[in-house]
Amino acid sequence: MPTKMQRIAVVTGGGSGIGAAVAQALAEDGWTVVLAGRRKEALEAVVAGGAGLTGMLDAIPTDVTDEASVRSLFRATVQRYNRVDLLFNNAGIGAPAVDIDALELGVWNKVLAVNLTGAFLCTREAFRVMRQQQPQGGRIINNGSISAHAPRPRSIAYTATKHAITGLTKSTALDGRAFDIACGQIDIGNAATDLGSGAASGAAQADGTVRPEPLMDVAEVGRAVCYMANLPLGANVATMTLMATKMPFIGRG
Repeated sequence: MPTKMQRIAVVTGGGSGIGAAVAQALAEDGWTVVLAGRRKEALEAVVAGGAGLTGMLDAIPTDVTDEASVRSLFRATVQRYNRVDLLFNNAGIGAPAVDIDALELGVWNKVLAVNLTGAFLCTREAFRVMRQQQPQGGRIINNGSISAHAPRPRSIAYTATKHAITGLTKSTALDGRAFDIACGQIDIGNAATDLGSGAASGAAQADGTVRPEPLMDVAEVGRAVCYMANLPLGANVATMTLMATKMPFIGRG
């Protein structure tokens, strides 16, 4: 049973990268964090690696593209901890960099299923819990991307989902007002993770060149999400852009 002041967070895509870093930061900040992801071993490794955080990290294997699996995640979280105060919608995948006319429908559908439908399914269940629990309310933070503003070349599926996440965020923020459910978005550029670190060796540019780009420590993403998460429900960061200072984005270079 949670204590009176215990705060409960659900982090999807929690087995590696940004999800693991955010989960670690939240746990260090006193949150009890439920890690969701498809890879049980990866989730358990994050839990085991949380030195000094015994009982603050909890793994529940989940496929965010599966409605029943997502419902089971939130049902189990409420059974264990009575409520959900925060959802960090982080699970996401990319696609091979190909021209639009070479992108297979199956790849397009897979990216949409994880990045957009998965975020919707988790948002829907979190919204339901937050609306019904007492005290009412909570916060949902969606992991967007610099690609929610400006695409990289040959990334139509990923870019389309990240633009759609912005619409999901705004609609959730609007519909959540009546129930003290706040929703914001963090758009991240070039964090040093297994997925993002490839930019350091060379990333495709709009002019057709491939150039190395600076990275930032993924721990900074954890700090930023903690800031957003710790605001009172009467305040909300609607959109935060967090990026490696010198990466090509502002001014297109």
